[in-house]
Amino acid sequence: MRQFAALFNRPELSGWDILDILIVSFLIYEALKLIRGTRAMQMAIGSVFVIGLLYLSQAFPLPTVGWLIRNLLAYAVFAVIVVFQSDIRRGLSHFGRAPFFRYLGRSERAAESIEEVVTATALLAKDRVGAIIVFEREIGLRNYVESGIPIDAAVSYDLLTTIFQPTTPLHDGAVIISEERIAAAACFLPLTVTPHLDRDLGTRHRAAIGLSEESDAIAVVVSEERGEVSLARHGRIVRSLSNDALRRQLQALLLHRRRPRDEPATAELGA
Repeated sequence: MRQFAALFNRPELSGWDILDILIVSFLIYEALKLIRGTRAMQMAIGSVFVIGLLYLSQAFPLPTVGWLIRNLLAYAVFAVIVVFQSDIRRGLSHFGRAPFFRYLGRSERAAESIEEVVTATALLAKDRVGAIIVFEREIGLRNYVESGIPIDAAVSYDLLTTIFQPTTPLHDGAVIISEERIAAAACFLPLTVTPHLDRDLGTRHRAAIGLSEESDAIAVVVSEERGEVSLARHGRIVRSLSNDALRRQLQALLLHRRRPRDEPATAELGA
């Protein structure tokens, strides 16, 4: 009865207590999400049962049960590490992808994404394979992402070149990169209605310009007919970019957030 009465005789909660409870609740929630549907879930249920037996042995005269459980718990930690080492790695990797940690390593991943895209466009241009790759910036592109096929994969030139092969179902459309990951492929983009464009600009180029008119996204286009690489932003398109020029412009726009200084003279106005 004294323990039951002590539950109602608690000191007032401070702000730190509430924060402490929220952090623990969040950790428990994330842990349950990780183990849901895995063998760790059965282990968690069994652990709750064992802990319940331990409290039961302390509340009632069950010394043998308490002695057995206390001795088993001494080796339980090592057993959990050995049996669930793969699940532990997956859990730590999941926490490493939290928004806070993603923000810390964003510049490094953005630089890697740029290199992968430059390599992919070089290979696609060499083989005369058409492609359009979009980098999402401050203005979200969720409507266009939902129009395509969700992928949510790391940016790699192997995946990009595979997507745009004419024999694959996803080649017709745009790839959208959001938060340094390929969000979706085969996305439909709005076409520009600007009349003052060269007639040799195809649907991909007009779609890239149209998207750049409606958002601050950056679109990289590979021409299927000419094998040239172009970059569209703010309703303008820069054509015939070399690998180095494309890399410098993407780095200036995505990493340094500034206007590229070495924009080629072949820039085509989109308005």
